[in-house]
Amino acid sequence: MPLRVLVADDEQPARNELCYQLGQLDDVEVVEQAADGPQAVSLAESLEPDLVLLDIQMPGMTGFEVARRLVDRGVRSRVVFVTAYDQYAIEAFEVSAIDYLLKPVESSRLARSIERVRRLLATPAGQPEDTAANRELERIVQYVAERQHRRERLAIRARDRFLLVQADDIVYASLADDVITIVTGTVSGTSNYRTLDELHSHLDPAVFWRVHRSHVVNINKIKEIVPWFSRNYILRMKDGKGTEIPVSRTQTKRLREYLSL
Repeated sequence: MPLRVLVADDEQPARNELCYQLGQLDDVEVVEQAADGPQAVSLAESLEPDLVLLDIQMPGMTGFEVARRLVDRGVRSRVVFVTAYDQYAIEAFEVSAIDYLLKPVESSRLARSIERVRRLLATPAGQPEDTAANRELERIVQYVAERQHRRERLAIRARDRFLLVQADDIVYASLADDVITIVTGTVSGTSNYRTLDELHSHLDPAVFWRVHRSHVVNINKIKEIVPWFSRNYILRMKDGKGTEIPVSRTQTKRLREYLSL
């Protein structure tokens, strides 16, 4: 028996792309498409598909509201959310979604999600459900929680006022005499964070590197890498002064690997 799927998304190109990808998989049948939340509920009730692929932001009713309505009405279809926004993963977990796919959906990722649904449908009644799928969703939830912990904007004190700066605009942060200075391309000021460790914990570690015990840099704001003594480097940054920041020995190897030096 093919896996019967209902695709719900308010954007026709997105539905077409998902239907095309599903059509490339064995034993998968797209039974219908829904363009909004109420239509998704109605079609799921009448068709009882094995799986509903749900966009989250839809007219009339969000994907979460659709999922809750299906549970309330006893519809046993499994739900996988498909969205462009990763901040919804925690709520997806709370409504017992099987999986959570980010747009643009990769074909291999969709195929893995479909296989999870098949395994769950094959699980005998009363048996533990697919723990691998649960672990994956928990991993996503943890990732989103970490992202939410990070600050998109930080306050810095510049002279007699406080300014809010976008985290992505920060060029570097330095510690001197127990004072943390944050520098962007246009302004600089002091931070209320007590330590660089504390500041760094609120920034994206994939972008902001602790290259030295006294410096955190935005790797996207490095203008030039200057060779220094003993195969170490100096980073010339993209602030107005072209500030030069040393790289510690422990971070030099990481920098070489990242930049293929």
